[in-house]
Amino acid sequence: MKRNPLSIVALSVLAICLAARGTADDVTKADSQTLFNGTDLSGWDGDTKLWTVRDGVIHGETTPENKAAGNTFLIWTGGKLKNFDLTLSFRCSATNNSGIQYRSKHITGTGTPNSWVARGYQHEIRNENQLPDVSGFIYDEGGSRGRMCDAGEKAVWNVGGKEHIAEILDQAAFKKLMKIDGWNNVRIVADGANIKHYLNGTLILDFTDNEPDLKLSEGVLALQLHAGAPMFAEYKDIRLTTLP
Repeated sequence: MKRNPLSIVALSVLAICLAARGTADDVTKADSQTLFNGTDLSGWDGDTKLWTVRDGVIHGETTPENKAAGNTFLIWTGGKLKNFDLTLSFRCSATNNSGIQYRSKHITGTGTPNSWVARGYQHEIRNENQLPDVSGFIYDEGGSRGRMCDAGEKAVWNVGGKEHIAEILDQAAFKKLMKIDGWNNVRIVADGANIKHYLNGTLILDFTDNEPDLKLSEGVLALQLHAGAPMFAEYKDIRLTTLP
């Protein structure tokens, strides 16, 4: 078959452009930053009696002898999150719960139980697989709205409160996703008023906050150790991509 010279040139140009552009994953990796160096807690601030680095991961733990004075957080000091795409991996014990704070406020001063209190949006972290008390729901840590959107739900919070839009994941699907006692991958994408949570590559929550007086557009990133029963939570592979 005789080839058209113009077609050959066009295909060559297309190949060069695709090679130069790379894949979407390549772009994401190039534009993202690693927030944990795998060695120490440089760039993070928290109670060093509770937070350490073990075997290359962030390890937070409370014991009967070494309790948390209220919910306490390991706070990233590298800046504030606005619109972003955050990925990390976690595992934790089943005796208590943890969380990932984002667009939150670092609260200090009189009345706080410790020096590392964060309030705002929280991606719940739990070692459980029975809805609704699982990893992934949004909780208003320190605020008035409590549980704002459940895992498996698409919802909007308007001036009058939450409106359930749809179920996007059921119990059977979540149970297949969640790795009890193992490492699980989290992705949080916040773009304007919309927030999406992913677990092990699957969308598990889609939330839009349209409450003008309560929604948060910017704030700190932090990891939680919950007061109460002894527990541990571990985190690794923390990467942040800032979105326009």
